[in-house]
Amino acid sequence: MRQAKFLLGVISASIISLSSPNLSAEERREEPLRVQVSVSVFFPGPTGDSDEAVKLRERARRSIYEMAAGECALTDQVLTKNCRLESVNVNVNANRQSNGQTEGYAATGNFALRATPK
Repeated sequence: MRQAKFLLGVISASIISLSSPNLSAEERREEPLRVQVSVSVFFPGPTGDSDEAVKLRERARRSIYEMAAGECALTDQVLTKNCRLESVNVNVNANRQSNGQTEGYAATGNFALRATPK
């Protein structure tokens, strides 16, 4: 019984010493932070196969890509440093607004960023 208590004490001391290293800020490894952003935007206009509809779909995609491109700059200003865009997912679908009369495209985007916390 005495040996078991001694062994538990040694294990506890080892865990405590491993969990609280005395490293300076420069010696600590900075763990990367993953930031995920989702956006949804509605673009009113014609849907279908017309030239105007094709241009509207392209405008919707471009808008989502521009948001993704600016997301690291915004994140670095507020939360992180050394941000990089890891992935972008864009989806554009013909849709009607909730009033049932306005047609257009619903565009959604999901971005994943990898950065170091400030």
